[in-house]
Order: sequence, then structure tokens, then C-alpha cells
Amino acid sequence: MPTDPTTDPTTDPTTPTAADAGPPSEASTAPSWSPIGDQDLHLFNEGTHLRLWEVLGAHPTEADGVPGTHFAVWAPNAREVTVVGGFNGWDRRSPEGRLELRGGSGIWEGFVPGAGHGDGYKFHVVSGVRDYAVDKADPFALHAEEQPRTSSIVWDTSYEWEDAEWMAGRGEHQRLDGPISIYELHLGSWRRVVDEDGTARSMSYREIAEPLIEHVTGLGFTHIELLPVMEHPFYGSWGYQCTGFFAPTSRYGTPQDLKYLIDRLHRAGIGVILDWVPSHFPTDEWALGDFDGTHLYEHADPRQGFHPDWSSYIFNYGRPEVTAFLLSSALFWLEEYHVDGIRVDAVASMLYLNYSREEGEWIPNRWGGNENVEAIEFLRRLNTEVFQRFPEVQTYAEESTSWPMVSRPTYVGGLGFGFKWDMGWMHDTLQVFQRDPVHRKHHHDQLTFRAVYAYSENYTLPLSHDEVVHGKGSMLNKMPGDEWQRFSNLRALYAYQFTTPGKKLLFMGNEFGQPQEWSHERSLDWHLLEGEGPHAQLYRCVRDLARLYHTEPALHEGDCDPFGFEWVDATDWESSIVSFLRRARDGRQALVVVNLTPMPRTNYRIGVPRGGRWLEAFNSDAVEYGGSGVGNYGGVQARPLPIHGRSHSVVLSLPPLGVEVFVPAD
Repeated sequence: MPTDPTTDPTTDPTTPTAADAGPPSEASTAPSWSPIGDQDLHLFNEGTHLRLWEVLGAHPTEADGVPGTHFAVWAPNAREVTVVGGFNGWDRRSPEGRLELRGGSGIWEGFVPGAGHGDGYKFHVVSGVRDYAVDKADPFALHAEEQPRTSSIVWDTSYEWEDAEWMAGRGEHQRLDGPISIYELHLGSWRRVVDEDGTARSMSYREIAEPLIEHVTGLGFTHIELLPVMEHPFYGSWGYQCTGFFAPTSRYGTPQDLKYLIDRLHRAGIGVILDWVPSHFPTDEWALGDFDGTHLYEHADPRQGFHPDWSSYIFNYGRPEVTAFLLSSALFWLEEYHVDGIRVDAVASMLYLNYSREEGEWIPNRWGGNENVEAIEFLRRLNTEVFQRFPEVQTYAEESTSWPMVSRPTYVGGLGFGFKWDMGWMHDTLQVFQRDPVHRKHHHDQLTFRAVYAYSENYTLPLSHDEVVHGKGSMLNKMPGDEWQRFSNLRALYAYQFTTPGKKLLFMGNEFGQPQEWSHERSLDWHLLEGEGPHAQLYRCVRDLARLYHTEPALHEGDCDPFGFEWVDATDWESSIVSFLRRARDGRQALVVVNLTPMPRTNYRIGVPRGGRWLEAFNSDAVEYGGSGVGNYGGVQARPLPIHGRSHSVVLSLPPLGVEVFVPAD
């Protein structure tokens, strides 16, 4: 019998838990061919079963020696559920596809003989509460047909991994005091190939492995971050309108093909972060929405369950089975695909009940506030479960507001993320760099304000895909001035990013000054790297910045600890110059000087903490980067002339629109 659709399991005091559930009833005892035990049902209904991909969905098996597939789906308000596919002629009336309800769990299951690896299927769900019958893709499918087809596919995802060395030591590559530089990319448009018939297409997971490894290792970045690879019907959503929370998109190959890509990246010493979207999901009839004729995964009230920005559904974070679904999805990618971190998209939209809503369009929480208490608890639980099971991975929050303690432990009231994207730094910094240099002195505080809150969170500094789409222009074309000045400004921006406290993220194409803003429909302009033009010179600059950030402890050990940063002079607004020190744990320091005008400055005195020779470790105006070559002949000598509160000082030549880094010679 279907459950009562008016009963909310999040508020029903009679909902059983694994601890107080008595012995299972005879009706709920698992059939001999079922992988779902009675304890699985209890844990699922109370929201604590976090390995649901092992019991729900489609699993090839045998029953009484007959090969077939076990199917299971959650549809508590359905009157009947039938699995249809090529194995039964897609016949919704086929007795071989008819599933049975397991007690009061809401889970329908059955064994279909003859169904196996590679077979397409859907669940035909007939609602028990209204006139509603529809073919649904499997929420727990491990593979799916390539769009525009929408069937799920029975798939054995087994794979022989060869990344044991990386997995054993990956925690050392993800420490708060270690160098983390992330190359963000969209698989479908990074690089395209042309088939024999002249058709341009995206590279497959396997095809992209070697050129991507060569490019990322050549740059010296430590990680890649993939825009969502979970199955999504609309290519133009870039993966952010996800329908397959356990299935990699088949646009680029099979699950084993994605595992191969991650395996190869690991063997090359590159970490892998996946974008993951638990904030909303699309309304396609064949997917999660209105699953059994009721709002099963989403809130029923559109003021809580419909997102006005993206015309999508919002998950019901207060429903135990839904949180178990989402938590299982996150853990699935970490375990089954060996990923090293997840970046949670649109966290702000989850935290606030009135996000993008006017007065009267949202429902306050029980205390009258705008905080989404259930989503907050979900995020805290997500991070607790992730770090408890995988202490060597990282989680990243794209959170764009001033919500406190996003990257602080849950036991002190934080959300528990490892890192938070610093959207404030991104907005303020880009606004400064987009201005004509003559006006920058009037906005000097936008450059210096970040230091006020730099250590309130563990920050990642993103120059991401969102900044180079929808008419915003490419990073290169955001910069003012003629071509030489645009490239100089961009080199200075990246140098400022790589020397400022926080981990680094750069979107594909930014590293060589992609002239056009990003489009998912075309490849990057790789031909620009040919020869010795300004794009190749910019690439060389970014490469040397990433390598310096990686090898110089003073530039990364204090990314998340206040010992790592100190102003030398933040007050020279008239000249648009700032200078600061970065510090390693052993006391080693690096001096960073930023000149944001096209005027070179000579005889510019700056205080330093010690005497001796200071080497010029980096100069964004170097000739090999396309600059004018203004510099300090490899280094300067510090003299015992105090300034800026320090006992010694150096006299520098500051390049136009340039950033310099100095380190002690010994």
C-alpha cells in the first residue's frame, strides 16, 4: 500500500531509527536474491544509509542460477512500478518487470531475468495519489544514454586502479599549509578534435588524458577541477543542471573511461576536484521531479521547492531519504572515482530561504528568520561525513555572502568546509584591475580591504568560468589600455593572485590570455600558443608563478594562518603601490611589491626585516614574459636605513604595471 502523502517523515515522531526498530516483520524480510537487507531499509528511511548506490538502482546478479539484474527504486506513493527495457520489449505491462513494495519502506524492487550489462531501462511509475504515470530514469543509475536519449543503462563499473601511490599520500598534497593551485576546466570545450568527416567534437575522457596531463604538469598546477561531469540533459548548463547524481555524463565515454582519466591524472601527480550540485535539479519529467506523483525529492511549496533563478527544483533537505541520497552521491564520487575533493556549487542559495526572492515569496524558518536550518544541517553533516570517511580529501564552498565560519569546524558552529571561495576578493580585485590606471588610486581601498578579513576563512582565490561568460568578456579584454598594457595588467593580476594569501584557481584559457570569452560550443584558441607571441609569453609567466608558489614556502605555508602575511606599506594610494611580506613557518620571508600604474618608479625605498642581499625571484615585467624589462638586475642589497617600522630597507626600480617578488639570498 502507498504511504500517506500528507505525512511528513521529517516531523513524524513515529519514524523508526536503526536503534529502536524492532525485529523486522515477515513482510519486509528480503528475498534471497535481494541485496537490500532489512537494516538497509531502516537506515534509508532514517537518512543514515550513506552507501545507497550499493543497494538501490540496477545491479547485475543471479537468482537460482539465472543471470539477470536486481532493480530497486524509492517511490513510496506509487501504486505500481515496472521496470521496462529492451529485455522485455519496453512493455509496461510485462510481468517480468513488475516490482514489489518492501513493507513500508517505500522501496520497490524486483529481479528481472535476462537483463544485464549494457541494457537500457526506465522505471514506469504509476502514482497512487493522482492520475499520473510516467517513465522515469533511475535516480541511482551508474550510467545513462547519451543525450538527447534519457534512459538509464545497467552497467558494471568495475575498474583496476593503478593510483595506489597517489592515494596513499594524497593528503600531503591537500594540506592547508601546502601549495594548492587549481586548473578549472570544462571537458567539452577544453580542446576539440576533428573527425575524418570534418566534424568537430569534444574529446573523450580517454582522449583528453594525455594532452591535459602534459598541459597541467607543464603549467605546474597541483590540481584540476572539472565542471560537473554528472549526467545532465542540457549541454549548455555546463553540468549544473544535473539529473544523474551517480552517473558520469556519457557524452565523453563510459564510467571506466572517466576512471581512466582520473587514474592517469593521479599517476602524473595531479589531484582531481569535482564540481557537485546539491542545491537544485532540473524539472524534466523523466528525471527526479514529481517522481511518484508527489514532490518526493523537492519541497512541495514552490516558495521552498522552486528556484526562480534557474527554473529548477530545490531539494527537500529535511527529508531523511533525500539527505541520504545526496550524501551517498558525494561519498560515491570520493570512493568509487577516487576524487580528491568536491566543490559544492551555489552554497549561498542553500543557506538563505529568501535567496533571489522578494518579500512574500519565501517562508521564514520556525524562528522567523531567513536561514534555511535544514540546509545548514545538511551541509554540516556533509562535511562531517566526508572528512570522517576521507580525512585526506578537501571540500570547497562556492559561497558568495558574509555567512560566518563556512570553513570552520562544525564543533565550533561552522559549516565544516575545508575552503571557501573568496568571491569578495575576486569582485574587488577585478574592479580595480578593470579601471584605467589613472583612476586606481581613488579605489586603493578595494585592493587593501581584503587583508581585513583574509584569515576569517580558509580561502581559495578564484578567477573562474563565471568571470568569462555571458558578455563579461575574457580576462584579457577586461584589462584596460592597448595590447601591451592589457597583457601587462593581466600578468600583474595573476602575480597578485599567486602572492596573496589563499589557494589559487584559474579557469582554462586564462593562462594564455584567451581573447574571446569562453563558449562551451568551441575549443580554446590553442593556436595562440604557437611561436613566441604575447600569449605564449603570458603562459610562461603563469607557469613560473605556479612553480614559484609551489617551491617557495613563504608563499604558501601561511595561506590560511595569519602568521603568513604582513603589510609593509598599504598607504601609498597616490602611486597605486602596495608592498607586503609573506612568511613561512621557519621565519623565511618573501617581499612582494605591486605597482598598478604604467609609470616605472625608480629609487623607491621599502622597509625589509633583515639586511643582506634580496634576490629578485620574480618580475612580471620580464622581457621573456613580454614586459619592458625594468627590474633590479637580479637583486638588491638591504641597508640599515629604517623605514616602514623595519630596521633595514632596499631601494628598488619598480616596473610599470608590474609585480616583483624578492627573497633573501641565504
